[in-house]
Amino acid sequence: MRPWLSFSATSLKSTRTAAIVPDSSDEMSTRVVGALIMTHSDDQGLVLRRRIQGVLLEKHPPQILVDANGVGYDVEVPMSTFYNLPATGERVTLLTHLVVREDAHLLYGFGTEAERRLFRQLLKIAGVGARTALAVLSGMSVNELADAVLSQDTGRLTKVPGIGKKTAERLLLELKDKLGAESLAGISVQRPAPAASDVLRALVSLGYSEKEALAVVKQLPEGLSVADGIRQALKTLSKA
Repeated sequence: MRPWLSFSATSLKSTRTAAIVPDSSDEMSTRVVGALIMTHSDDQGLVLRRRIQGVLLEKHPPQILVDANGVGYDVEVPMSTFYNLPATGERVTLLTHLVVREDAHLLYGFGTEAERRLFRQLLKIAGVGARTALAVLSGMSVNELADAVLSQDTGRLTKVPGIGKKTAERLLLELKDKLGAESLAGISVQRPAPAASDVLRALVSLGYSEKEALAVVKQLPEGLSVADGIRQALKTLSKA
């Protein structure tokens, strides 16, 4: 069995350490310990290719807290990942992308390789930071983003807060060049329901547990407004 790798980040809300599991393709050795970085350097800082495994302690979208071997770590996730998280208290495994900067160590988690891959490609585009990339993946599913890139449909992307028409045009063009049509056509993940985060918050504020609310939100069809989503969710919950 390969040893666990301990990583500390002191720039987050509190000083925590997380147990990070090496990818199956990585062989741990004394030399690897000195090169935890297995990284590439770019404008976004140093990026570790790892995954985190542990017990899900807290969920406050877009941030979650994962307990790994008795210690916790803050991880920011897109809403597409958040909707599919297990209930608090259960074990979770996420693919991660770590950005190390002078002022912060930021860990981002993803439920699928497709999400992480698109997140990383977005970061390679000039002017796009981690928060913008996270917002894009929270505002639309990977399938929807892939479809928008293939069709160069700026209308879908401009619905994401903070993305204007010119930025959308540049993102779509650069993503198509970076990923290629064949690669984009092969991307497939489960689509989350639009406006689900607002519906989820509304249900929790009405007194429903997060577990109950998440279960109902996942069943909502696409295209519903927040108001219609809440009505349908309440109708479903009343029958439970």
